[in-house]
Amino acid sequence: MQNKLQQRYYHLMMMPGVVLLIIFNIIPMFGLILAFQKFVPAKGVFGSSFVGLYNFKLLFMYSAAKQAILNTLIIASAKIVLGVIVPVSFAVLLNEVKSVFFKRTVQTIIYLPNFLSWVILAIMFNNIFSYNGIANKFIALFNAEPQLFMVSNRYFRQILIGTDVWKTFGYGAIIYLAAITTIDPNMYEAAAIDGAGRWRRIFHIVLPSIAPIVVLMTLLSLGNILNAGFDQVYNMYSTLVYETGDIIDTYVYRMGLEKLQYSFGTAVGLFKSVVSFILLASAYKLAQHFTDYSFF
Repeated sequence: MQNKLQQRYYHLMMMPGVVLLIIFNIIPMFGLILAFQKFVPAKGVFGSSFVGLYNFKLLFMYSAAKQAILNTLIIASAKIVLGVIVPVSFAVLLNEVKSVFFKRTVQTIIYLPNFLSWVILAIMFNNIFSYNGIANKFIALFNAEPQLFMVSNRYFRQILIGTDVWKTFGYGAIIYLAAITTIDPNMYEAAAIDGAGRWRRIFHIVLPSIAPIVVLMTLLSLGNILNAGFDQVYNMYSTLVYETGDIIDTYVYRMGLEKLQYSFGTAVGLFKSVVSFILLASAYKLAQHFTDYSFF
């Protein structure tokens, strides 16, 4: 009886979150019907004509839409790969530092960018990579010509990937550092007795021990393969770099809200959501198979 009473309290604590979920996530799903209509605001949802999969066909007919999908896959894939390699490498190297004070200080510093908004960071990076910014002043030391980094299709995609990894790798590093702390110290001592140096201990003890969590984090990130970062791209890109910087989310925003093509924008968003759901479900299955990880 007491357990049932406690569960009631837990359910009451969940109610505000459930209500918000219903209002902002469940009820708006009714708007998905726009993806199958030629929506006219004056006629409303029930008065607009039904066009079936016509809006989805347009998605694969427009060159700008196909370019946005390609850009999304390239940018998101690079972020996923580097988002694993960089924090794992950093965590392994930081773990070799003996000074506890230094390690904690570095962890705090690298974690701080994770709390900064892309609105703030976009201004900062626009200044750094501007024509008179620090980046151009640095390359001028090597007698190189200044570059317009933020409006160049040659550099913009790399800037997006690099700045995102810089912002988020601190969070990932903390996860891997926590995994490293679970390694039995006796393994290090046994390896040292056998004559294993620092690098051998890293490759034969540390990396194999954290491999399951690395695989898990990588597989779970596959669900974000179509999320290349709307906040970042929207605050940093311009019309001059649509060729390499435009992603699905920014394309949907422009088509749906700026150009008022509500039906087409909804269709693109629905396409992305369905593909992301399939990838996420597949990632969980793979995670369960390779790492015995399961939500249920």
